[in-house]
Amino acid sequence: MEKFSTLKAIAVPLEMMNVDTDIIIPKQFLKTVKRTGLGVSAFYNIRYDDDGAPLPDFVLNKPEYKNAQILITGENFGCGSSREHAPWALLDMGFRCIIAPSFADIFFNNSFKNGILPIALPRDQVEQLMDSAKNDPDGEIEIDLEKQTITRGNKFRFEFEIDPFRKHCLLNGLDDIGLTLEKSAAIDAFEEKRSQEQPWA
Repeated sequence: MEKFSTLKAIAVPLEMMNVDTDIIIPKQFLKTVKRTGLGVSAFYNIRYDDDGAPLPDFVLNKPEYKNAQILITGENFGCGSSREHAPWALLDMGFRCIIAPSFADIFFNNSFKNGILPIALPRDQVEQLMDSAKNDPDGEIEIDLEKQTITRGNKFRFEFEIDPFRKHCLLNGLDDIGLTLEKSAAIDAFEEKRSQEQPWA
């Protein structure tokens, strides 16, 4: 998993509440077990027309947000089913950080495990970020995970909360496999001891 320390990037404002995981990545794209290649299908039902052509008015199709790595959106983002393909699709689109007033619990947890930083902020702060992204699409927002701050030059500075363990994992690029590998020496020692004491096991 890629480490996350600081991110300075443009943000895209997705003014929607209750965006569920079927909106993020519709069920017909869940056949793959690969984490890559899903970005093109993200938000498919609201991003493309019936012929598969991009809808020019949909915010994620607008050229000014083409390189956005921060997604700013509404309450209860990631609700619905628990599909892990949702953060895979967002990450494949290039998003490393999602800011919203609230998240669905399973999506929130899955995001951390896939190297995405979900940040919950008060609604008024999210609205300020949303307005900033709409009115000045080229303006970059900086996320500093170590300091737990969100800044935009001298325009604003917000602080955010994060569980210390999740922060440690992101800063060090540790997913569940990485955390297990950190204990590889202890695991090897246990296996060696068990093979000697219980050779029949």
